[in-house]
Amino acid sequence: MTVEKTEERLSALEEFRRDFPEVWKRIPFKGVFVSLLVLWVLLFEFLGNSTFGYIDTHSLFAWTSYSYISSHDDEHGFFIPFIVLALLWWKRNEFRSISARPWLPALGLIAFALALHVIGYLAQQARVSLAAFYFGLYALCGVVWGPAVLKATFFPMCLFAFALPLGTLAETITFPMRLFATWFTGNIAQVALGIDVVHQGTLIFDPSGTYQYEVAAACGGLRSLTAVLALCTIFGFMNFSKWRNRLIMFAAAFPLAIIGNMTRLLGLIVVSEAFGAETGHMVHDNTWFSLLPYVPPIVGIVLVGHFLREQTPGEKVETPAPEESGRFGPQAELTAKS
Repeated sequence: MTVEKTEERLSALEEFRRDFPEVWKRIPFKGVFVSLLVLWVLLFEFLGNSTFGYIDTHSLFAWTSYSYISSHDDEHGFFIPFIVLALLWWKRNEFRSISARPWLPALGLIAFALALHVIGYLAQQARVSLAAFYFGLYALCGVVWGPAVLKATFFPMCLFAFALPLGTLAETITFPMRLFATWFTGNIAQVALGIDVVHQGTLIFDPSGTYQYEVAAACGGLRSLTAVLALCTIFGFMNFSKWRNRLIMFAAAFPLAIIGNMTRLLGLIVVSEAFGAETGHMVHDNTWFSLLPYVPPIVGIVLVGHFLREQTPGEKVETPAPEESGRFGPQAELTAKS
C-alpha cells in the first residue's frame, strides 16, 4: 500500500514536471502579466504598510508574515497562495478552451484595488491593503487575459480571503461562538445524556466542582471553522459547476464546524464524568483527540456532496469562441496554422 501511494506521488510529480513547460509555453501574454505582477508586488513591498507599532517595515509582506507567526489561528495563511496555485493548475485543461485577450475595462478593477490600498494605508489598516493586493492580482488577470479568465479564476481567487490575518479581530467572532458552544453543549449533556453540568458564560463544570472546562477561543471554533470553510469551498469548487451548489456547500461549513466542536466538548464531559477529571484533562491535551472536531465535518461534506451530486445533471462543457487573439492551449497553434 505504501509503495502504491509513493508511486502515485511520484507519478503526479512527474506529470507536473512533464506538463509544466508545455503549459507555460502556451500561456499567451505571459510576459505582460509577469511585468505587471512585478510592479504590483514592488508597490506593496515598498509602500504597503504604514503601521510601524508592531513591526518597523514598509513591506506589507513582512507585516503579513509577522501576523501569521504571531497568531496560531492565522498561520494557515502561509499555505493559501499554494492552494490557489494548485487549484489553478488543476483547472489547466479548462483554460485550454478559454479565449484570452487584453481587456482594458479591467483597469477599473485595478483602480479600485489602488483606491482600497490608499484607504488602508492612510487609515493604517494593513488588512485592507492586503485585501487590495489580492484583489489586484485578480484584476491583473482580467487586464491581461480578459473577462473569460476572470470568470474562470474567480472561485480559486476567493480563497485568498482565508489569507487575511484576523488577529485581535477574531475575538468578535469567537466570543459569540464560545457562548453558543457552552450553552448548546451544556443542554445536550443534561437533556440527552443525563449528565448534570452547569454552564455559565464560557465555563462548563459539574455541580461538585470535580472538573471544569473553559470554552477558550481555540475550542470556540475559529480554527476549525476556518479549516472547514476552506474544505467546503475547495470541495464545492472542484465538484460542482453550479453556483447554487457551491454556495450550499459553503453555507454547510458553519453548522458542520459547530457540530464538530460540540462532539469534542461532549466527549470531554463524558470522559470526565466516567473516568475522572484527571483523565478528562489528559484526553483534552491529547493530539489525536484534538482532531475529533474535523471528523463530523468531513463526513458531513461527503454526505452533502453526495446529495448535491444527485441533483447536478453534469458539468457544462464550454465550446471555444472563434477568432480570438489567444488561447491557453493548442487551439492557438491551430489558429495560427490555418
